[in-house]
Amino acid sequence: MENIDQKAIKDQQSQKFITKRVISPALEEVLYEPFCVLDHGFLRVIDYMGDDASVVQAARVSYGKGTKKISEDKGLINYLMRHRHSTPFEMCEIKIHVKLPIFVARQWIRHRTANVNEYSARYSILDKEFYIPTKDHLSAQASNNRQGRGELVPDTQAKEVMELLRADSERTYAHYREMLNAEEDGTILDQNKKCVARELARMNLTLNYYTQWYWKIDLHNFMHFISLRADPHAQYEIRVYADVMIDLLKRWCPAVYEAFIKYRLNGTFLSQGGKDILKDMLKGAENINPAEYNMSQREWRELKKQFSL
Repeated sequence: MENIDQKAIKDQQSQKFITKRVISPALEEVLYEPFCVLDHGFLRVIDYMGDDASVVQAARVSYGKGTKKISEDKGLINYLMRHRHSTPFEMCEIKIHVKLPIFVARQWIRHRTANVNEYSARYSILDKEFYIPTKDHLSAQASNNRQGRGELVPDTQAKEVMELLRADSERTYAHYREMLNAEEDGTILDQNKKCVARELARMNLTLNYYTQWYWKIDLHNFMHFISLRADPHAQYEIRVYADVMIDLLKRWCPAVYEAFIKYRLNGTFLSQGGKDILKDMLKGAENINPAEYNMSQREWRELKKQFSL
């Protein structure tokens, strides 16, 4: 986080505004504060709109909070979450400043339900910051999952891989600077050479270089992002960002957070076949043949794991 302007953050945090809008006190405490992620990344809240009461207000289309008891508000939020209602949660929004490796950003951007404005390497020179995984997260390809990781690679091989990654990143950045014909502060290196356009010079940089963006999303889709990216099967490098978001959700909308953990993150969904199998097992059935329930072996293994069958 070498390029974080701590003074600018302190200046932002020292601002005082009088507002009639609802605020979330716990989220206000960490507004603008960067949460470190990976080796150079961070995530910080820039702005937000709404809170638990805003979800309830939208669901009831009421004039303001206080129309019902807090326990009734929680009950309504639980109901909305349990029955997969979405529009009341869409009434809240959050804007986050994220610094992340480019290969993580390419996964992240697949969530097309947000507004994004990314740092432009067409106009600015990228910092020399790239992600190198630690040996604790350097794994071999999984044998049973085409897009997942298996066991950790041996220490000797891990060291070799990390050296390769670092060497490639250093070399491509040196070539990037050479094409730009510029020092880090923008000073021209060789007056006799043309400066290659920034939009062209950037294209040889490796995917582990860092980019930044502002990311604005509503609460419903924010939770959808977390449910997918905080999952144990998600790639580690994006999961660590989602883990920070879980804490931000707890600060922002604590009642929604509780319902989300209960019904989404720690809950489960069943297919028709899965539901029928559990019904029959509760009735005493023992020798279950998943094919009779139109269920694949993979889904059957997942069902047994979910319910420790």
